[in-house]
Amino acid sequence: MAAPRKDEEAAAHIEPQDGRSPSKLSSSTGPNDHAPNGLPRAASVAALLTNPLTGMSEEQILADVDVFVDTHGLSHEREVFRKGALLSRVAQRDNGFESVHQLNEDEKELLRRETTHRWSQPFQLYFLVILCAGSAIVQGMDQTAVNGAQEFYFEDFNIPPEAVWQRGLLNGAPYLASAAIGCWTNRPLNKAFGRRGTIFISCFISFATGIWMAAADSWYNLLIARFFLGFAVGAKSSTTPVYAAESAPKTIRGALTMMWQMWTAFGIALGFVVSVAFQDTDFLGPNSQWRWMLGSTSIPPLIVMIQVYLCPESPRWYMEKGKFDKAFEALNRLRMSKLQAARDMYYAYKLLEVEASQREGKSLWKEFFAVRRNRRAAQSSFFVMFMQQFCGVNVIAYYSTSIFRTAGFSQSQALLVSLGTGLVNFVFAIPAVYTIDTFGRRNLLLTTFPIMAICLFWCGFSFLIPNRENPDYNPINPSEDEPQFIPTQAQLGSVAAAIYVFMAAYSPGMGPVPFTYSAEAFPLYIRDVGMSFATATTWGFNFILSLTWPALEAAFTSTGAFGWYAAWNIFGWVFAYFLLPETKNRTLEELDSVFNVGNREHAKYYTEKMPWYFNKWVLRRDVPHFEPLLRFADDGGDEGYDGEKRQGQGLRGELGRRFAA
Repeated sequence: MAAPRKDEEAAAHIEPQDGRSPSKLSSSTGPNDHAPNGLPRAASVAALLTNPLTGMSEEQILADVDVFVDTHGLSHEREVFRKGALLSRVAQRDNGFESVHQLNEDEKELLRRETTHRWSQPFQLYFLVILCAGSAIVQGMDQTAVNGAQEFYFEDFNIPPEAVWQRGLLNGAPYLASAAIGCWTNRPLNKAFGRRGTIFISCFISFATGIWMAAADSWYNLLIARFFLGFAVGAKSSTTPVYAAESAPKTIRGALTMMWQMWTAFGIALGFVVSVAFQDTDFLGPNSQWRWMLGSTSIPPLIVMIQVYLCPESPRWYMEKGKFDKAFEALNRLRMSKLQAARDMYYAYKLLEVEASQREGKSLWKEFFAVRRNRRAAQSSFFVMFMQQFCGVNVIAYYSTSIFRTAGFSQSQALLVSLGTGLVNFVFAIPAVYTIDTFGRRNLLLTTFPIMAICLFWCGFSFLIPNRENPDYNPINPSEDEPQFIPTQAQLGSVAAAIYVFMAAYSPGMGPVPFTYSAEAFPLYIRDVGMSFATATTWGFNFILSLTWPALEAAFTSTGAFGWYAAWNIFGWVFAYFLLPETKNRTLEELDSVFNVGNREHAKYYTEKMPWYFNKWVLRRDVPHFEPLLRFADDGGDEGYDGEKRQGQGLRGELGRRFAA
């Protein structure tokens, strides 16, 4: 375990409800629980957050359970909570429940099945998952319905191509509101209305603004409607993954949280579908197709609003409000048995105790920037959220129809090819549920950044392929519909192929990594602040990208504009290689050590390792083992800090002496 620095958070003083002395929290020690002087080592805050029952004996746990059920009106469930608490104590051990002698064989068989059939869950849990998927679909559809609609409302409101800033502001307005206001209303909304209430409010805003946008009679009316849409975007993107994570059992929690990105990708594809579906629906006027495209975004949030009433509230939120009976009732609906519900509820309750002790007397914003471990987490989260936008993906999400029109596609062709980008994004997002925990966050970025850079250069240079003469051109009576030169099939195919390959690389890398990375990087006691900061970052730069693309393309041409974002992908690879820590499969305690490594030390290590990578992967030589940057007690010679399999001992050199406890 890594020893905390003097300027870092110290172990919190925890006063258990049963009156136990804090020192007794560490009375049960194992062979690795002693400091070098042979005395028992106090349980650190990080260790308690990894398992809040660290150091408690069976007798202490049972006594604590009695106080818990008597205090919170759950005395009639005393026996099941006693068993659940003992299960929580061994939660981190493989098959730890086998050692709990209070369980009968039927209960043990239920827990074995929990591991071997992890997707065997009650209907109510899957109904909640469908709700979260619907919320993600709303998010994705809100983002891309504008892609096809803008081609029509620019004409309807007489906004010429030269009005690049006006066009950019119309498209980017939701993300300005989200970054400036929406993301920061997440915490007060959740505190007042709960997870379900926040999702309902954000979906109601999406529903209302969808109708408002469809009925807008001027460009500034549309602008105001899109600005208000941003209130929903920020709160929904911050709350829904948290709701899924707090309600799901740990065996499928990671996969369900990851599905936010996958279903957002589906919503993005659905936004392209409605653009294609309504492209000829013009009976309200010659350019009224956009009203149907934007109005259709009101349907998914209406469905989610109805579904919210049939789902239980987050059990954790109930506990934070002191409603423990309702928390247990909600967990019973989300688990296969009372035993599992009692185990998860007691574990979450003890975790909340530790979190509350950490927050006490602290300024969260001061902790956010003053503590190096937190600063490094903020830096890394800022980077991945920034690069999610500046890798260039939302240029395609918001402007692909316009880009394909510039390349020479007809309007209907451009809408169809844009639909293809959405489908590619969704299909390649599905494997990310597996790849993000198999290959690691850092490795996925290091693999996909170069591919995305190449694709954007490829797309940009495709616009330089010479055009061919139009056989239908009439020099005597020239027409805008029949220009003298038209793009070749090679140019059209090259632009489309480059964008499709780009989306295939984005979906398993920069698509899921930023939100997953940010959610796990921060300590629990500042995670709300950290996620607000992270989501505000991504939506803020989303607005900048949406606002500036029309002007950038006009000033740099399509070739230069795509080259600009290709260069950012090169920067992303360099930053990720030298300065981005890996967080795959690390506990909260281990992440304290990971983020305590300074930028200079991190960059120095990977500079020294570059020749090793070159010899191993380029020259394919048999190279000796390269000591990992950090080693952890539970690696067992299997995997180091950077996620590579190895047989090594201890921590690396000076860093090992500094961080080993």
